[in-house]
Amino acid sequence: MARYVLKRCLQSLATLFIVVSVVFLLMRLLPLEGYFGDGYDKLSPEQRTAALQRMGLLDPWYVQLGNFYVRLSRGDLGTSIIYRRDVPVTEIIAPRIPYSMYFGVFATLLALALGLTLGVFMARRKGQALDKAGTAYIVLINAMPSAVYLLFIQLYGTSLFSLPILFDKYRPNSWILPAISLSLGGIAGYAMWIRRYMVDELNKDYIKLAKAKGLPEKLIMVRHVMRNAFVPMAQYLPAAILSTIAGSIYIESLYSIPGMGGLLVDVIQRQDNPMVQALVLIFSSVGIVGLFLGDVLMAVFDPRIKLVKGEGAR
Repeated sequence: MARYVLKRCLQSLATLFIVVSVVFLLMRLLPLEGYFGDGYDKLSPEQRTAALQRMGLLDPWYVQLGNFYVRLSRGDLGTSIIYRRDVPVTEIIAPRIPYSMYFGVFATLLALALGLTLGVFMARRKGQALDKAGTAYIVLINAMPSAVYLLFIQLYGTSLFSLPILFDKYRPNSWILPAISLSLGGIAGYAMWIRRYMVDELNKDYIKLAKAKGLPEKLIMVRHVMRNAFVPMAQYLPAAILSTIAGSIYIESLYSIPGMGGLLVDVIQRQDNPMVQALVLIFSSVGIVGLFLGDVLMAVFDPRIKLVKGEGAR
């Protein structure tokens, strides 16, 4: 197990390195005007060249990339050049992390509770009204652009339930609509997967044999069907949970939540490269850590997976 974990950890670090490096280099292809904000036209060519030299933007790309990783190894994510000029990126991001985490944790718990429950009932009542209604919900969430139903929830949820249309940290009821909106995709995803895996298990021979032996249906569902259906989901749960906790870019912008998602949209529009790089690093790290934990969790829960090369290794 230790060897497998080390191997997957090294693969995850390599993936993160590639993602961050590609984003870093792509940001360097953007027009240089973005580094100066509104003051670009006020500077002479000599002043622009001096400023670019001071920021290290005239060095070869590999030198810039190397300097970036040297600073990163010291925990230095750079300073903002436009959003809040000369303020350390960590100082800007730190107060926003709790908002994304609070919403993410609540939305994850809500999605798990409702999604898994819905999926279980859909599997147990396959082809009946509840299953059809749940399937319609899943199809609607996955087929319709999220911007459409999220705007619908914001507009009509505020009027029907007298809830604030924008987030206010001093008004707890303003947290309700963003959290529900953030959980809708997770509810559909968990319900779809647990239903699929439970239906697959219900059609297997060992379940039919257990029923033929007269085992109670409740015992079969809990000890065999649900337990075995949850194993494949274990691979995707950490990534989904961590991604939700990291926050939603669109929802945070929609409700004016001062989290990391809305900040990413803002700094991209302003072309604040150090801020973009830092946020992409955080979001990428969250996603890659989730995939890594999912692989390890899958190997722990499923004894059929062999971790030693030559014995059915993945």
